[in-house]
Amino acid sequence: MAKLAGQLVEALDGLLGIPVPLRVQAWDGSVAGPPGAPTVVLRNRRGLRRLLWQPDELGLARAYVAGDLELAPGTDLYETLSAVARFAELPEIRTMTLGPRDVLGAKGRRVLAVALRAGALGPEPTPPPEEVREARGRLHSRSRDRAAISHHYDVGNDFYGLVLGPSMVYSCAYWTPEAKSLEAAQEAKLDLICRKLGLRPGMRLLDVGCGWGSLLLHAAEHYGVTAVGVSISKEQVALARARVEEAGLADRVDVRLQDYREIVDGPFDAISSVGMAEHVGSEQYRIYADGLYRLLAPGGRLLNHQIARRPDYPGEPHRTSPFIDRYVFPDGELSPVGSTVARLEEAGFEVRDVEALREHYGLTLREWVANLEANWTEAVRLVGVGRARVWRLYMAASALAFEQNRIGINQVLAVRSTEAGGAGLPPTREEWLVRPAPGATAATPAGTDLGDRRSVR
Repeated sequence: MAKLAGQLVEALDGLLGIPVPLRVQAWDGSVAGPPGAPTVVLRNRRGLRRLLWQPDELGLARAYVAGDLELAPGTDLYETLSAVARFAELPEIRTMTLGPRDVLGAKGRRVLAVALRAGALGPEPTPPPEEVREARGRLHSRSRDRAAISHHYDVGNDFYGLVLGPSMVYSCAYWTPEAKSLEAAQEAKLDLICRKLGLRPGMRLLDVGCGWGSLLLHAAEHYGVTAVGVSISKEQVALARARVEEAGLADRVDVRLQDYREIVDGPFDAISSVGMAEHVGSEQYRIYADGLYRLLAPGGRLLNHQIARRPDYPGEPHRTSPFIDRYVFPDGELSPVGSTVARLEEAGFEVRDVEALREHYGLTLREWVANLEANWTEAVRLVGVGRARVWRLYMAASALAFEQNRIGINQVLAVRSTEAGGAGLPPTREEWLVRPAPGATAATPAGTDLGDRRSVR
């Protein structure tokens, strides 16, 4: 039918009561929408049918992942997602709910009439295979957590290598003035964590959710610690162990396929948890915090590096992103930074420092998107076009969320005080961020006074 895009845009604007900030190109070649706005392409009737059945973020994601919805040539992904995010945050849109029943109202019937004439009505299309089906088991049980982690991390180490680059660090980099590349910024982040933890030769480090082992390797190579890393991703553990062997550090670094709730061989002098607590869940967070407190020696430090969401709008319930939950991080939960600090202190920790790094994560994600796009053909060969689309969409949208202060990332440094109340920290941040001199040991720290507690070793 002719001029389908114009009829769709007019009917949709009438349904929402506000113009959609996108141009639409329909499968008949027609185009309509605000001049100069980003252009999306509905490639077929199935794409429109997906949006009719699921007229929200999830429907858009399904259409894009399945290839039913595209960006027009020359349309910028970030510009498109930014326009959609601003639109979604408008009060009249943020509080609106639309489902199949809502579409049957007077304004909705106009949309349905256009779809009917276009031959787009029909049964709900099957979601793309990349979507997680209904989860089984109790939320955050060990078996369900393993399945959720496997969905995200066990997609192929080669694919992660394309996206993350040689550092194989899947968390926010630290963009110091000297860091001119992603790899340099990731090394700066690893070193920042080691310095905040006050690592010295002879100390024992636990890295919870150790990924592919990059922090373990950095701490062992540059700070002389012995280290234990745990992850419940089989592919992460396999590569981390191989990297440890290749570096000749198998006698000092132990990588385990183990849930954090199963660790029993404490105490440790220091504990790092980088990008892991987002998987714990609010109901389990005290178990997580209590467990880390139990594993940490008195006078030891915890570095908790965690994404945070903004507090909810007054009177509005918290809404988890259905796209993130179904395609990216099943069962993942973000909490405001204040809640994280409160739970840690309830477990017995004294929080000594909180550093916000959200602008750093925006830069990091843009680098990962650029890596994916530069290696698109190989990425599709490794994981398929659907999963590659999931990652492109998720990382680009996340970059904007950090840049626009819709989510944040914080490093929380906490200590388990000694019985006498000592924290073992120098009086100023500048002092405790000093890297120890070569050869310094846990018993004889270099430079500033880091306390007289000997290593648990």
